[in-house]
Amino acid sequence: MLAMDQGVVEEWLSEFKTLPETAISSYASSLKEKGSLVPALYRVIRENYSDLLEPVCHQLFEFYRSGEPRLQRFTLQFLPELVWSYLSVSAGRDPHCSGCIEALLLGIYNLEIVDKDGQSRVLSFTVPSLSKPSVYHEPSAIGSMALTEGALANHGLSRVVYSGPHLQRETFTAQNRFEVLTFLLLCYNAALSYMTSSSLQSLCQLSSRVSICGYPRQQLRRYKGINSRMMVTSEFLVQLITGIHFALCNGESELGSKALDDVLYRAQLELYPEALLVGNAIKSSLCGAALKSNKEGTRSIQVEITPTSSRISRNAVTSLSIRGHRWKRHESQENSVDSLDSTPVGPIPSISVTGVSGERVANGEALRSRTEGETLGGTTEVGVDPRGQEVRRQKSVRRHLEDGTPSAGRVQF
Repeated sequence: MLAMDQGVVEEWLSEFKTLPETAISSYASSLKEKGSLVPALYRVIRENYSDLLEPVCHQLFEFYRSGEPRLQRFTLQFLPELVWSYLSVSAGRDPHCSGCIEALLLGIYNLEIVDKDGQSRVLSFTVPSLSKPSVYHEPSAIGSMALTEGALANHGLSRVVYSGPHLQRETFTAQNRFEVLTFLLLCYNAALSYMTSSSLQSLCQLSSRVSICGYPRQQLRRYKGINSRMMVTSEFLVQLITGIHFALCNGESELGSKALDDVLYRAQLELYPEALLVGNAIKSSLCGAALKSNKEGTRSIQVEITPTSSRISRNAVTSLSIRGHRWKRHESQENSVDSLDSTPVGPIPSISVTGVSGERVANGEALRSRTEGETLGGTTEVGVDPRGQEVRRQKSVRRHLEDGTPSAGRVQF
């Protein structure tokens, strides 16, 4: 480490200790003006055997514990480098070199999992409703949305918890290591818009190294660091991908693209569906997109917003429209029947339920006599629909009854 960098770090350590509590806010604003401080702190963190590492970690924790948002974000910008230092030392099986880094990471974790009252913090979100406007849609463009009593009772109550509550951790173990690191990355991603370019570069390097160490892809990347494989979880990779997405859209397209490919490579080897889904979705959305090459300006993520014009048909299918459709179909059937009735079809066959003398005739004899009469008379039409004949006969009987004339085949008493 250069003597100049060491002097900058020592000055930074000493001035905060003598700072009164009322001047913390102004001090936090002045940190941006110290351009040589951040690179010097990165060098201290990367040197595991540096004498300044322990006081630097202690002061970074004091920054975070102060509650000043700008000081907390100053500490968070070093989180990817701190995580990599801890993981590389753990993989090298030399935990004594990372004691102060472990304490810093656990301290930030224990501060973030509780609220101001000391209660366990639960991170959640509410499922969006089409009845409320958003950047993607307007409720007025969808049409009338009938809210029933049941819908009103459940309106706004769809709450999904995606993190918490978490337990306090005093030490790192193999079981809780990535639970703590994943939550820390979640806190880091919540402040991505405030992170510097050096912090985003450190995040991309962390993602690539964790994903390829110990695998054949390490030779392709020509990384000569540790060669042992690191265990990762799907949730940890998802948080890495979230940060990589922001870096891709904010001036780190080259490093971000390599990091995204490396994380997807590891997710394929581990068969992690969540990481594959998120990573491939981001990769597909960036195909052909003009990524911002400059590192200045407003921090953002490029997304395609659907236009506010209505894409949903206003002619929604309701019970009333279905009923009207049935009426139209019924009317068309009646019109077709009336058109068939207007054409001459010959004499209407008479159906008699009694004999001429008023005596009942058996069904078999009536059927036999009808068949013989049709055969002799030749009045049977070929190709005429029996159902249509029945409908016409009923209409003919109805007209005779209305005119007051007796219909054929009926016996008057």
